[in-house]
Amino acid sequence: MTDKKIIVHFTMVTFFIAYLMSGALIALGQLGFSVHSSVQESLQNLGMNIPFTIYILSPAIASYIVLKKNNKIADLKEWLKTVFYVKNNISLYLFVVAGLALYFLIHLAVSGPNEMALPFYMFFLSLPGNLIIGGLEEAGWTYILQPGLYKKYGFVLSSVSAGIIWILWHIPLFFIPGTVHYEGLIDFWMFAVQLIAFRFFYGAIYKISGKGTVFMCVLSHTMFNAASSTFSILPMTWAGTITANAVLVLVSIVTVAIYDKKNRRIV
Repeated sequence: MTDKKIIVHFTMVTFFIAYLMSGALIALGQLGFSVHSSVQESLQNLGMNIPFTIYILSPAIASYIVLKKNNKIADLKEWLKTVFYVKNNISLYLFVVAGLALYFLIHLAVSGPNEMALPFYMFFLSLPGNLIIGGLEEAGWTYILQPGLYKKYGFVLSSVSAGIIWILWHIPLFFIPGTVHYEGLIDFWMFAVQLIAFRFFYGAIYKISGKGTVFMCVLSHTMFNAASSTFSILPMTWAGTITANAVLVLVSIVTVAIYDKKNRRIV
């Protein structure tokens, strides 16, 4: 199967799983059920949280299914080894941390701190949960979708295209009771701008990784979600949203341009 067909196959499987699960969640929501984040509430609402987790993991699930079906990987062990390849240059880790820090600092400087922010240590405690509910999305978006689009359309168009697909995948969250999206804590259009911008950032991370490692994007996505929830830095003002995301896109484009120029010179 060609790369184009793999991308199409992956996208179809991802949306089939995601929309099937989210459709069930929306229907259950009409009966009074809700998604909850606390341990006690989660145990009481397993009927919501299990399909919700499957929905969030749909890109990772589809990634394994499609790659295995097309003989791109031998088994789950090989897939996990690729997704969690951590032996990367320290400079790449620093780029991820610096990019996220820059983004959040700009948001704080422009929009101001949120009184709902949690203690700093909660960031570390929330990392494992955000790996599952967020980070592992990149096992699909960054493993298959965005690199495939990049080969055909280049960095900018592939980032925008992947971002639009990502937005469509997120839409059900605004209709599932219990999510911050449903509760009105996130404006849809500001959120859409953020999604596009971060596809640029994750695309840049993947590009400069050399080996094209997926893990750095998984880590970045996990850290972003953990920081967003811990410090309650959400896209709530247009000034903060536009400024922070514009800078992130600019940094991503410049980073990729410098990387490409440097590699052409070496060749």
